[in-house]
Order: sequence, then C-alpha cells, then structure tokens
Amino acid sequence: MTAIPDLADDAATTPSSRLLALLSLLQTRRDWPGLVLADRLGVSPRTVRRDVDRLRALGYPVHATKGPDGGYRLAAGTAMPPLMLDDEQVVALTVALQTATTGVDGLDDAAARALATLRQVLPARLRARVEGLDLVAVRRPADPEEEHVDTERLMVVGAAIRAREVLRFDYRSGDGSTTADGPPRRVEPHHLATRGRRWYLVAWDLDRADWRTFRVDRLHPRTPTGPRFERRTLPAPDVAAYLQRQLAGGYQPCRGEAVLEAPAPVVARWAGPADVVEPLDERRSRVVAGAWSWGGLAAWFGLFDVPMTVVGPPELRAAARELAGRYAAAAGDPDPARAADGRAAATG
Repeated sequence: MTAIPDLADDAATTPSSRLLALLSLLQTRRDWPGLVLADRLGVSPRTVRRDVDRLRALGYPVHATKGPDGGYRLAAGTAMPPLMLDDEQVVALTVALQTATTGVDGLDDAAARALATLRQVLPARLRARVEGLDLVAVRRPADPEEEHVDTERLMVVGAAIRAREVLRFDYRSGDGSTTADGPPRRVEPHHLATRGRRWYLVAWDLDRADWRTFRVDRLHPRTPTGPRFERRTLPAPDVAAYLQRQLAGGYQPCRGEAVLEAPAPVVARWAGPADVVEPLDERRSRVVAGAWSWGGLAAWFGLFDVPMTVVGPPELRAAARELAGRYAAAAGDPDPARAADGRAAATG
C-alpha cells in the first residue's frame, strides 16, 4: 500500500505524487471530464493523458469516456493493482477499523488484524499520525437474546437482494415461535441494514402484502431462492429513514400531542424519527410524539423547559396532572390546593 501525499505539499508537483493524486481523484466518482481533472491537478490536459497511460501500465483499468469534453473512468479490474490511499483515506480507514463492531462472527477479529497490517505498511510520517488516534470504542452491553450473524447468512441474503430473487426463510419471532415446522416466509428482499450490532432485512412480505423488517440473526435462509421480481418503491425517503421509523414505532405504545412555547427548529433538533413537529408561528410549535408510557411522554414534553399546553389524549393530560402533583410533593409543597393549581397550570 502506498500513501498519497497531500496536494498542498511541494512534493505533489513531482510526476509520481501527481500520478497518485490522479488515481485518488478517479476513485472518488464515476466519470471525470479531462479538463476538470487537469484543473484539479494544475496541469495541462496533455499531461493528464500521459498520466492516465502510466496508470494503465500499472494495471489500473482507466477507460476513456465519450462526450463533448471527453473524460476518464476507473473501472473494476480482473487483478488487484497496488493499493494507494491518500492521507485522509488512511485516517478514515484507521478510525473505521478501530471502532468496528459488526455483530458478524469473525469480522471484528478480522478488522483488528487488518488494522495491524495497515499500521505495518504505513510510512513513518503517516504511522505517527494515525497512532496518535488513541480511540476507545465503548461497546454496548451484550443482549442475551441476540445471536451473532454468520457471514454465510449475510452472503445468501445479499445475493438474493442483488439478483432480485424471492428469498425464502424460516424465522424465529420475538416470542420464540418459529416457522420451521410450516411454510417458510417469502419476501422480496430490498436491503440489508445495520443498527448498532444488529442486522436487519428490509423486505416486501409476499404473504402479508406489506413491508416488513426482519432481524437477520433470527432468519435461516432456505434454498433455492424463488423467482425474480421488480423492485418496489420503499415507503420512505431511504432505507435508514424507514428503519428508524419502524424501530422507533415499536417502542412507542403511547402517543400524544402538545403545543410548546418554543420554535419548531429548536424542538426538531431533539425530536425522534417518528415524532411530528409543526410550526404554529415563530415561537410556538405543535408536537406529536411517543414514549413507552404516558408518564414518560409527559416528562419528555417537560424536558424542553418551556410553557406548554397538553392537547391530548386524556391519558396524557391525566399523566401530566399526576406528574405535576408528584413534583410539587417532592419539592415539599404543604398546600394540596396549591399543588392542584400547579397540576392544572401544567396542563393548560
């Protein structure tokens, strides 16, 4: 592996460092117009053509693209040429490997070995820089109900997603029930996603005619896969937004509404992915949120430390009254009537 010098360095004007800088640029996007590359490197288009020829001689498949300006594209090759990374890529790779926590059997150890290999081949200048990143990755406590995902299972699911083939699998639900003794689940797999150390499959469930999210550690693929399908449109801007909404909704059995005396942009910074924040005017916002209990939701609204009006439902208003009285008693208020007035004020 070779580290590419920073373009700001004086050494970047040498042919070898310019060649590495060109390779770094080609790796960042699919197509590069020749004039844009020349401008980024501070050289002539003729020099860019010569440097592209040198990369080809080293084994990098750089293809010329047609168009008004002409350009270049770095394609996938049949053999792996020398690995070349610039300084920022080396730092990013070091941080990623140090903080890797995949939840996949064997990959965490592989990440540690890859980090050791990377450090051995770094030049002294870069080795001193990355070794200064004394990071500590704090792992969340292990979930006793969570199984590690083996790489073979991920490969099978990933292959079905790539080929757009119906995936059949046995599934163990959270209550312990399984489909192993009956017909398997049949889904059109859309995407694999990870959150923390858990892996999820986002898919269209053919038997339930709806989108579903499955824990990968609980599914066991059956072979062969089913017929090909046309990918459906996900009911969310992207996979991350869909997964966040699904997981948040699963832990919010109590949803209520309140008007906060705070601007919507301020409230939105602290709202969850399933919460709704709408501006009523420049200083007030309508908020619909959820929590695991009515008392927890009432307490969450109070965390904004601004006047508010609880809109409903009745369970949320009752929880706000109870919480107001509890805080009044905790503060040592001896007057029950005054505590009651406080409870009424808290709910508007």
